[in-house]
This record gives sequence, C-alpha cells and structure tokens, in this order.
Amino acid sequence: MKQQPQLATMLKNQSFDGFLLTRAATQRTSSNGSKYLDMTLCDISAEVNAKMWDGNTPAPAPAQVLRVRGVMLEYNGKPQLRVDKLRPATEDDDYDMAALAPCAPQPAGEMMDFILNRVDAIADRELKALVLKRLEEAGDRLMYYPAASRLHHAERSGLLHHTSTMLQTAKAVCEIYPFLDADLLAAGVILHDLCKLDELNADEIGMASDYTREGQLLGHLVMGVAALDRCARELNVRSELTVMLEHMILSHHDLPEYGSPKRPMFPEAEVLHILDVLDARMFEMRRELSMVKPGGFTDRIWSLERKLYRRKEAPVRPESPESDAEA
Repeated sequence: MKQQPQLATMLKNQSFDGFLLTRAATQRTSSNGSKYLDMTLCDISAEVNAKMWDGNTPAPAPAQVLRVRGVMLEYNGKPQLRVDKLRPATEDDDYDMAALAPCAPQPAGEMMDFILNRVDAIADRELKALVLKRLEEAGDRLMYYPAASRLHHAERSGLLHHTSTMLQTAKAVCEIYPFLDADLLAAGVILHDLCKLDELNADEIGMASDYTREGQLLGHLVMGVAALDRCARELNVRSELTVMLEHMILSHHDLPEYGSPKRPMFPEAEVLHILDVLDARMFEMRRELSMVKPGGFTDRIWSLERKLYRRKEAPVRPESPESDAEA
C-alpha cells in the first residue's frame, strides 16, 4: 500500500492508516490507575509522540514496523498521534522501508567506494595500510550504522554519510590551505568516529537503541585510540604517525566537557575538529529547518542551544550554462 500521509504533513484531526517504525515504547500507568502505551513512532519525514489508551496491548520492540490506525491530535501545542489499533507488520504486508526509516541520501555502496578511493590515493604506505586495516575490521556494519542515536546523522548509513561528506569538505579545505597534510587529514576523518560501531547498539535499519557497556564506560574516542594503537603495533607503523592519529581521535571533540582530554595541537587535528562540528551542525540545521514553514522559527534545539529561522525567500541561484544556451 502507498504510505499516506507522512507524519510531517499531517494536520490536527486527520486520520492515519499505514506503517510506522517504533523508536521507543513503554507501558505506563495513568493517575487513575489505567495502563496505556506511550510511544515514539516515526516515518522518514518525522517522529511523533503516540498514545494508545488500550493497556492490554504489549509495548512493541524498538525498530519494529507496525501497521497503525489512529488520529493526529495535539497536546501542549505539539502533534500527538492517538493510536486506535496497531499490530506488527508481516511479510505479506506491502510497505516501503525507505518511506519509514531515515536514510543517508546516497547509497551506502557509493559512499563506501568514495572512501576507499580516497584511501587508495594515500601516498604513505604505512598510513594507507593502517586505515585499510581499520576499515576491514569495521566490516559490514559500516554499511548501515548511524553516526548517533538521536542527533546528527542518526540515520541508516549515517556514519558513512558523515565520513564521506567530511572527506569532501577536507579536500576543499586542503586546496585553500595547501600546507596541510591532506592524506593525514583524510585518515583522521575516516578514523575519528569509527569506534561508534562499538559504542552504539544499532540494528540493520540504522536505528541505535542504546549505548554498549564499552560505549558507556569508555566512549568512541578512547576505544578509537586503543584500536588504532593495536593495529599500528601489528603493522609496525612508525611511532610519530601513530601518535598524531591518536591525538586527532582524542582531540576531535576539542574540550574536556565534550569528551576530549586534549585540545587539537597541530593544524590537521584542528581542521578535523572544525569539520566534525560543521558537518554535524549543518545536518541538524537542515533537518530542523525542513520541519518549519518559511518565515518561521524552530523550537529551541537543545544541542545547538538556540532557535533557528527559516528564510521566506528562496536564494537566487546562478543560471547554469545549459539554461543560458537554451535561452
């Protein structure tokens, strides 16, 4: 069946009959003692709080596809879906997963090929071998893993999306500042978040349900340095190169309150941090602004500590040579 309507376009009192994904679901008890389901459901356009007042229905598992019937209401000025019926989707159901799960804009295979081509261009043999070994250890999980559980690039193949976009920006930055070691910076981009594969528990839909034990106790910066050091020793990579890459991983969050014990201490490490922040913020801003009308403001975004404004007028784009020729 065709997925209609999308959550982001639904109006108050509009009916919904289609498929949604479970982000979270808990059975709760109201003040009068009755039980109900408190859920976060999503499709590719948005996620919404949902309530089902039938306390006999068990809470669905995270990342489960559901057939849902209900009505969009409003609570405290925000959309809330009242669910009248739900059931787990079956193999016989006709639904499009791409309409449900947030996904990276490019196919995972294309992004992976782009990253591997950049690694192949690394001139330093030891550096190339080290990066390739870490990518081989990452395995198939890299094809679908998100880069976060809730914030930037929390989507299927989000880690590849984040990495490949940063690599493109790194190339442009190195053209402007040619004194930078482009290969070292590219290696840092590829390696900096690779241990998010071990920090997050994520399914093949690309949804992260929680942090792993190691993710909670150590975090991807510390795990990334440990994994890199182990691989460097196995490959007998020279010590200065190893330490510089380890510093780039440790310092890419910049400040202790964000998890970095050291601030960037050489240019490539500084650029890595800036590219990481830039890519994360552009992703979040684009996503949040897509959910408000032109001329409107978003709610306050806690990760950015501010509201955002969406301009009314579309930006003027230069005409392409093709359009000039046609004219």
